[in-house]
Amino acid sequence: MESFFSLLQKNVLDTRRWPTREELRLAIVSWIETKYHRKRRQRALGKLTPVEFETICTTATAA
Repeated sequence: MESFFSLLQKNVLDTRRWPTREELRLAIVSWIETKYHRKRRQRALGKLTPVEFETICTTATAA
């Protein structure tokens, strides 16, 4: 949990001054969905990132 908050602070919170809480909230959600979640390996996906897992499934389905 500490490493997540460290990455969040480094990649979102400390990048600029946020005029409103809503803008900060949207920036956090966007960072999680576009950067953090897509690069993080998931145990349920066999230690693959969501992008890697989707690529494998798409390739297997197309074949």
